[in-house]
Amino acid sequence: MDDIVGHEDEQERGHVASIIECYMKEYGASKQETYIKFQKEVTNAWKDINKELFRPTEVPMFVLERVLNLARVIDTLYKEEDGYTNAKGKT
Repeated sequence: MDDIVGHEDEQERGHVASIIECYMKEYGASKQETYIKFQKEVTNAWKDINKELFRPTEVPMFVLERVLNLARVIDTLYKEEDGYTNAKGKT
C-alpha cells in the first residue's frame, strides 16, 4: 500500500525504484494497470488474513491479533495518502 500511494512522491525525491516501477518495467504495464494489480493484491491479502483468523491453528490468538492490528495500522496510514511520510496530511 505504501508503494501505491507514495509512488509519485518517491520518484520525485529520487528514491530507489518501488514495486510499481519494477512491475511496470518487467511486464510493460501502464501505471494505472499496475495500481489496479496491486490494489487487487491488497484486497486478496485482506481476504487471506480474515480467512486464516477463522481457522484453528497452533499459533496463539494473541499473536494473530498483533498481526491483524499491524495490518490495520498499515491500512489506515496508507489508505488514501501516505499518512506516515506526509506530516501535513489527514493522519
